Amino acid sequence: MFKTIVVHVDDSPLFDARLQAAAWLANAHEAHLVGCATTGMSWPAYALLTGSMAVTPIDEFESLRVLARGSLARFAERAGQLGVQSLEQRLVEDENRDALLLQARYADLVVTGQDAGDAATVRGLPQYLAMHGVRPVLVVPPAYAGAPIADTVVIGWDGSMQALRAIGGAMPILTRARDVRLALVNPDLQSGLHGEEPGADMALFLARHGVRVEVLGERTLASTGDALLGIVRASGAGLLVAGAFGHSRYREIVLGGVTRVLLDRAPVPVLVAH
Repeated sequence: MFKTIVVHVDDSPLFDARLQAAAWLANAHEAHLVGCATTGMSWPAYALLTGSMAVTPIDEFESLRVLARGSLARFAERAGQLGVQSLEQRLVEDENRDALLLQARYADLVVTGQDAGDAATVRGLPQYLAMHGVRPVLVVPPAYAGAPIADTVVIGWDGSMQALRAIGGAMPILTRARDVRLALVNPDLQSGLHGEEPGADMALFLARHGVRVEVLGERTLASTGDALLGIVRASGAGLLVAGAFGHSRYREIVLGGVTRVLLDRAPVPVLVAH
C-alpha cells in the first residue's frame, strides 16, 4: 500500500487536476498526503543573485515564501474538500526539482502534472523526477477530473529494467485494480527479453501477487508510444504504467521516444519509473 504520497503544490491553474489524483490515491490507500511547495530557489542562491541589485534580498525572498504559503493553504483547503484525512503542508526553500527529489526519498509516490506550457509549469519536471528520483512518479494530465485510477490499468511491458521498476512501484494499485492489461507492442522485435511466450512470465508473476491480468499483444506500424495510447483509449483505462527512458538520452532527445509521447500526450495519469 501507499502510506505517504507527495504532491507538487504550486499556483498553476492546472494544480487541481494533480491534487484530485493524489487525493484519490490517498483516500483509497488511507495514505498521508504531503503537499510540497517551494520558493523556487534557496535563500543563499537568491541572496547571491540579488546582492548587487538595488533591492533588499531578505524582503524580496520573503515574498516568495508568502506565495508558497498561499499555495499550501489552498492545497490544504481543497484536499480537505476531497476527503483527505491525513495531510501535511511542507514549504521547502529550494529549486523545485531538488526539493521534490529530496521529499521523494521519504514517500512511496510523487505526484506532479503533465507539462502544459503555462507560465507556472516547471518544464521537464516529470522527466527529471523519473530520471533522477528513487520513487515512482505519477504524471497527471490537465484534463483529469477525479475518475477512478484503479478500475482498468494498462501496463506497457517491454521486458526492460525500467518497466520492471514501474510495475514494482505500481503494485499497490495493480493489486486493487479490477482489470489489468499487460500490453506488448511488437514483442517479436524484443524476443530476447520476453522468452518463448511474450508476456507469459510477467503475467504469471503478477497473478501470483493477486493481480487480475490479461496479456495484450499489439503488432503495428505505429510508434510504441502511439500504440500504447491507443490501447489506453480503447480499453477505457484510468492509468498507464510504463518504464521511463529505456533508450539513451541522446536517442530520446534527437529521435523522440516512448517516454516523451506518454508524458506529453497521455489522456490519463501515467505512472513511470526509471
